[in-house]
Amino acid sequence: MITLTPSRLTEIAMLGAHCDDIAIGMGATLLTVAAANPGLRVRALVLSGGGTDRAAEERHALESFCPGADLELTVLDVPDGRAPAHWDRIKDALAAFRAGVEPQLVFAPQRADAHQDHRLLAELVPTEFRDHAVFGYEILKWETDTPRPNVLHPVTPEIARRKAELLARCYRSQAHRDWFDDESFLGLARLRGVQCHAGYAEGFVVDKLIVDFGGA
Repeated sequence: MITLTPSRLTEIAMLGAHCDDIAIGMGATLLTVAAANPGLRVRALVLSGGGTDRAAEERHALESFCPGADLELTVLDVPDGRAPAHWDRIKDALAAFRAGVEPQLVFAPQRADAHQDHRLLAELVPTEFRDHAVFGYEILKWETDTPRPNVLHPVTPEIARRKAELLARCYRSQAHRDWFDDESFLGLARLRGVQCHAGYAEGFVVDKLIVDFGGA
């Protein structure tokens, strides 16, 4: 196992199809990165939920997941479950978002996600962020589409529990879902931890990663 430690981060970009996708997929990583990089610029785009209570829920959640960061969040009002029918609008929104950011890392859904909204976003992100490392996060849900992550980020037990606590506190609109609970989120994090000799971890799928060992 090889462990790579990135240098200091100043800006990251996060993309989600729905309010709560980002926090479910990479909440522990966001907590860790924000704490390790004071003043981090966090730029986020979410496709659906704009103009509803979910947008306010999302803002409060992301502020809680990256306290002290310079957070800019845009929430669009693409209809939930209908993203493929709004391809042009989403592509234009991604292009506009890309024009205003220069992140070192990009986080988005992983390409094999079974949900059509997640999958469309995952397919479009690399068309705008062509020269960036895109980390595809996994979103726990009813479908059996759990990926085989090729990047694992170990997190402390405290951070794993903090993520679960914030998900429950910030996304009260999702409490009725039978999978939206501490056991589910901590269970997946424990599984990913086993896969990298850690207590807990978050998993990501990276399609392409360019490595410079100093000879470029």
